[in-house]
Amino acid sequence: MTVTAIVGANWGDEGKGKMTDVLAAEARYVVRYQGGSNAGHTIINPYGKFALHMLPSGVFNPDIVNVIGPGTALDIEAFLSEREQLLERGVPEPIIRVSNRAQVVLPVHRLFDELEEERLGARGFGSTKKGIAPFYSDKYAKLGVQLADLYDEARLLQRLTQSLEAKNILLAQLYGRDTIRPEELMPALLAQAEKLRPFVCDTTVMLHEACLKGERILLEGQLGALRDPDHGIYPYSTSSSTLAGFAPVGAGVPPYAITDILAVTKAYSSCVGAGPFVTELFGMEAEELRRRGGSAGEYGATTGRPRRVGWFDAVATRYGCMVQGATGVALTNLDVLGFMEEIPVCVAYELEDGSVTEQFPALSKLDTAKPVLQSLQGWSCDITGVRSFNELPKAARQYVEFIEASIRTRITYVSIGPDREQLIERGN
Repeated sequence: MTVTAIVGANWGDEGKGKMTDVLAAEARYVVRYQGGSNAGHTIINPYGKFALHMLPSGVFNPDIVNVIGPGTALDIEAFLSEREQLLERGVPEPIIRVSNRAQVVLPVHRLFDELEEERLGARGFGSTKKGIAPFYSDKYAKLGVQLADLYDEARLLQRLTQSLEAKNILLAQLYGRDTIRPEELMPALLAQAEKLRPFVCDTTVMLHEACLKGERILLEGQLGALRDPDHGIYPYSTSSSTLAGFAPVGAGVPPYAITDILAVTKAYSSCVGAGPFVTELFGMEAEELRRRGGSAGEYGATTGRPRRVGWFDAVATRYGCMVQGATGVALTNLDVLGFMEEIPVCVAYELEDGSVTEQFPALSKLDTAKPVLQSLQGWSCDITGVRSFNELPKAARQYVEFIEASIRTRITYVSIGPDREQLIERGN
């Protein structure tokens, strides 16, 4: 049995979609196990450029079973829209299975996300307003709606009624909005359920059987280790665990099934959303790196917002690899740094009391931390046509090796462009 989790080592936006798309060619299943439509995976392949938000990144291979697991925040509207867009652009009909235990993002979740972010104003957390925090709030308050509930009208009405009791008080008293009757939500949900019916099954049983057969499974994470609510930069985190440790739970596979954990990180740092970002650049320096970053610059796949960018942060990435339990690392966007003669790397943090640490601190100390930088020689040339590690310029190889030593995890893949073939697999 071979089950690989592909996860982010940083704040998200590391290039996990490309890695899943490439490695899916050798897999039978690709599984989304957490999160919802609040973050996107950008993928470039022979069909074009795509930003997936709800669908697993294996949908471009017609032989792969793409699974939305029980741990996800299922946005049915986003699911149906993305699938339709793929078909319109000539992608063959993908095989998709959705867990009947996945819980559904409701319109009221999106409404509350928008209202709360509006209320908080400058104190907001940079929400994508996709309803994720209110969704997980309901899930853990036992007020959520499972997909299976949509096929039982009486039960669905009862679940919606229970969920809206407290929300209507907040709508009227806190936000000054009209209340919502559960009957108002029923028609659209029932119509969506019928469109979704061909894809719904017990994915947990399906994946356990696949494990027993030894079939290859990829578990696709959303965002990165530093957005985890327990181990990340809380409260500037997402609302579900972004760690590989949660993957068996959210996907529905045995905990012992995972054999490899591939953590993905960029050759520099990028971040969408609020929160501390120690190596962040500003002004023209930031704009130059942002403009050159990736196939279309550093802009969020979901929000379109300019990503915050900075130098590679060895402190944060080493921590991210540790909490992910990474067995290997994919280093992406190395080609982007080809314009630089010298490349700074953050090797430690200077804290407010003047002490220097190589450990990633809790938020109370992270807020005022400053980067301790070490400059490495750049290679000042285009490397997008290189196809083996030894063909890279010496300075580029040394940069990769320095990062590998700094994060204490083997770099097994190096990406030097957005296309599938622009990926170097390193030997042992």
